[in-house]
Amino acid sequence: MSREEILEGLPARKSVMGAPVDPWDMAQTVEATERLIEAGAFAHLMGVNADKLLQMKDDSWMDVCVRSCEIVNADGASMVMAAERLGSPLPCRVAGIDLMRELCALAERRGYPVYLLGAKPEVVERTAEVLSGEFPKMRIAGARDGYFSDAEWDEVAEGIRTSEAAVTFVGITSPKKERLIEHFRELGLTGAFVGVGGSFDVVSGSIPRAPMWMQRANLEWAFRMAQEPGRLVKRYLVGNTRFLRMLRAEEKKMKKEGFRA
Repeated sequence: MSREEILEGLPARKSVMGAPVDPWDMAQTVEATERLIEAGAFAHLMGVNADKLLQMKDDSWMDVCVRSCEIVNADGASMVMAAERLGSPLPCRVAGIDLMRELCALAERRGYPVYLLGAKPEVVERTAEVLSGEFPKMRIAGARDGYFSDAEWDEVAEGIRTSEAAVTFVGITSPKKERLIEHFRELGLTGAFVGVGGSFDVVSGSIPRAPMWMQRANLEWAFRMAQEPGRLVKRYLVGNTRFLRMLRAEEKKMKKEGFRA
């Protein structure tokens, strides 16, 4: 069955500043993931934010990759804000770390084996311990840190295949994360492969998450930047400035087209 047939009845994908986004809330995203798993399909779950959109603009491979993903969520307040301003609103932001826990709950209910891939050895080990405590009936079929070479990709894939995992969380930085997941696709693996970035660090307690008031105020990015300024200042300050310029250009284009109509 095709993706469209499996996901029939769910709202159709939208385009936000040229990026594909599934206009789903958390419950719909979990439902779509379950449908794809039950169909025996391969599913690459992608979260798009301002940084990912800029990667799409700068890297043709990433652009093709995002468009090929079975599920694309707005994993950033920037995308929700942009969609609203461009007259194509999204129901909400679906944050990767929140989706991770919701999919763990799904795995626990449905008996789906889960695999954890990424981060430092002690971090992924602690993540497995924390998730096992939160979801005691969920089976973690395997775990591996993210410190392996490109030459070991096939070996990593075989480990996931052997584990029979239905959901694999990939906590590796971009773009290696996306290239690795697409390699799994090429090798014929099945199940849901969910890019969760640095979520293992947060779940394990290695890095704190922003307070709820900052999450609600769409300021989680500022909290993260304060924690890792060396890595994130350029990404957020320079990247967000570029993103806002692009958004203004899109708004001007829409107004001109409206006037012509």
